[in-house]
Amino acid sequence: MGVHLLKWSFLLMTITMIVHTFIVFRGTTPSVGNKVADSLAQVRCTRLREKFISMRESEKDTKSLMEDLSALMSCPHKINITQQERYRVELRSCCNATGDLILTRENTQKGQKIKYETNRKLSKVVDKSIFNMLPKSTAWRNETRFKRCAVVGNGGILRNSSCGAEIDRADIIIRLNLAPINNSRDVGTRTSLITVNPSQIRIGYPNLEKQPQPLAERVSAYGDAPILIPAFAFTFCTDISFKVHKALHVVRPQQKVVFFNPDYLFQLFQYWKTRGLQEIRLTSGLMLASVAMELCDDVHLYGFWPFAVDLLQQPVSHHYYDNVGPSRRMHAMPKEFLQLLKIHSQGALNIHLAQCQ
Repeated sequence: MGVHLLKWSFLLMTITMIVHTFIVFRGTTPSVGNKVADSLAQVRCTRLREKFISMRESEKDTKSLMEDLSALMSCPHKINITQQERYRVELRSCCNATGDLILTRENTQKGQKIKYETNRKLSKVVDKSIFNMLPKSTAWRNETRFKRCAVVGNGGILRNSSCGAEIDRADIIIRLNLAPINNSRDVGTRTSLITVNPSQIRIGYPNLEKQPQPLAERVSAYGDAPILIPAFAFTFCTDISFKVHKALHVVRPQQKVVFFNPDYLFQLFQYWKTRGLQEIRLTSGLMLASVAMELCDDVHLYGFWPFAVDLLQQPVSHHYYDNVGPSRRMHAMPKEFLQLLKIHSQGALNIHLAQCQ
């Protein structure tokens, strides 16, 4: 009888220990599970970043790229101050947007020959008329750097993004090629700098000298933001750019028209060429993203998207306001985008591709 009692006592103690262990384990499993899941997610995100840092365009078809990119965008963005400083130093050393982004009376002399960006054999002599068009200095010359900057591309991925409020919270907001801002919910309303493509003027405002008002009304949407135009990219750009300057100087004198420095753009072209970009000319988006990386602490890109489908493989228009594509002969937008994805993965800037909260 004593033996049986001992067996039952041992069995009861064993059952009690199992139940107790189960209760304890069940109580701690969610915490342990969450830690394991977080660790796995961190490893996964690290591997995705490393993949995009080393990726070449030929390695990815669009579908697999979208899958990896969608996964990357679900990862929390990690700022890397060391990488930010590296790009800032490189860009300032090669190109110097701080002092040379635009032509000014400080960096340009009367009688000087301005070489064209895309053909260095051609030049324009700075006479009194041209010199008087130039501002005295760069507006940001005395600034050490800006804090948060938003460069707003024109990609169709911005449509229904609800990013307007987030864009407007930036200290500096750069927009491209007279992009409309009537859809403020997606793109915001504030503007610090707006670029203009001379081809837009040639096509949209052919009688600018006699009828400046339509252009004046168009640019008034950007407040008093300076208008940046590449007067010396190609020879045809020069006369158009000068007409824009003269027309708006009369009807909107508070809104300055400034000219890209072709030396800056040429050096910037060389900088990206050494990193594998082979194209006739950089896009305005990459130009201004480069400017922001030099001048700003925290760079955010919106509307940068070169593909015909979004992350969910749904069709998307080329621009958020139309579906007119770029010149494939002139630009290499997917290659530029992969370069920017690399920099995003390194933590030196932040590309926004999903809906904003």
